[in-house]
Amino acid sequence: MGVNKYFKRALISAACTLAFAAAGTANAANWLMLQGTEDPGASARAYVWGFVQAQYSKDFSNANAAGQYVPPKLLGPDLNSQSGFNVNRARIGVRGTGFPIDSQTNYFLLLEMGNNGITNGGNAFAKLTDASVTLNHIPGARIRSGLFKYPGAEEGLQAIHVFDYINFTEVTNGLLLERFPNHAYTANVAAQTQTQLQTGGSLNAFNAPVGAFRDVGIQVFDAFDVGKDWEVSYAAMIGQGNGIEFDNVDGKYDTYLYLSAEKEFGGKGPRVEGLKFFAWNQSGKRLLDNTNDAIANPVLYKRDRVGLGVKYMKKPFRFTAEYITADGMVWVGPDKPTFTFASTNGADAKADGWYMEGGWYIPNTKWELDLRYDIMDRLKGRTDEHTFTKWTVGTQYHFNPKTRLTVNYEVRDFECTAAGTPCTNANKNLNGVGNKVGVQVTAVF
Repeated sequence: MGVNKYFKRALISAACTLAFAAAGTANAANWLMLQGTEDPGASARAYVWGFVQAQYSKDFSNANAAGQYVPPKLLGPDLNSQSGFNVNRARIGVRGTGFPIDSQTNYFLLLEMGNNGITNGGNAFAKLTDASVTLNHIPGARIRSGLFKYPGAEEGLQAIHVFDYINFTEVTNGLLLERFPNHAYTANVAAQTQTQLQTGGSLNAFNAPVGAFRDVGIQVFDAFDVGKDWEVSYAAMIGQGNGIEFDNVDGKYDTYLYLSAEKEFGGKGPRVEGLKFFAWNQSGKRLLDNTNDAIANPVLYKRDRVGLGVKYMKKPFRFTAEYITADGMVWVGPDKPTFTFASTNGADAKADGWYMEGGWYIPNTKWELDLRYDIMDRLKGRTDEHTFTKWTVGTQYHFNPKTRLTVNYEVRDFECTAAGTPCTNANKNLNGVGNKVGVQVTAVF
């Protein structure tokens, strides 16, 4: 679509502008190093940490002409209401080194107890999201193994407790926050009425938790100082391609590549100020039984993702932009475990999208203003191609460095854009997708 051409031009222009700004002058943190390493000889043997996020959300969407609802009009992860309170994240972990025995070895452990896609909509009380060990013995090639965040897109790789919005962009949610197909063919779920939802009906037919931007595998990575205040980082990883689950039923492996260059302006930890350029690639296979024939006949489909972007932060300003493409395993909704509509097989489809966002930290106050635009073009070139666009207007109030209030208002436009019967039918459910408001409190300990 022509919109991608305009975005690429805008991205290049913004990158050049920021590069000039960097010569003279929020969050451009190096997540590879922050999450995978500890300071040798300075870190505790066991440092307990965590955070809680509690929120209220309301979706203003309208039902279709038959009084039925589809997932974009309902709140996750349960997909049975349009308003309510939730503890969407409650994580506790421990990290540290073997100091004084061996300060070159560190570990990272994290447990999720909130109500979200990781705990599969409340079906699991708690779920292990991270359990890794990093060996820092080889100069230039640190080795991290276990379960951890794979190197990739900024929204997925960054620490969620410093994420500036309540919800992900549509392109990140739709193309990167992976939903894994059920082992056996599972029919798509039809739209449901409020009465059906109130009496035990469910629109979520996936059996496994979301991938949570994580994988089980091994990664080689490091960061190097180059020039004045510039740092180059790389990562190469092999993973099982099954998210936070530990099995590898298809016997295949995903590969992950990541490269970034960052100029640091100051600050420490996840709030460091700087200018970062990054690019990444993911490639793998997924096993899917996509035929309703009462026969177990799963097929391997490719799943490739590529992205590049830029992030700038120097108070009082912040700016981020990223472009993402997808080839294969394009899911068509939280209730679509077969990855297909009646007319399209999303398992071999393509998609892309991008976002731009910015923030202004109001000087001499604890307030921050945020604005984001994102777009996803799904099932490209198919008879039921979809375009999802969203504006998010937000504000944050920082009570202290570890506690803040976030308020977001989302203006959404979801539609099937191709001409013909498939889109006519799809838009009967997408018409009425409305705006959404959310209020969230984040407390880190």
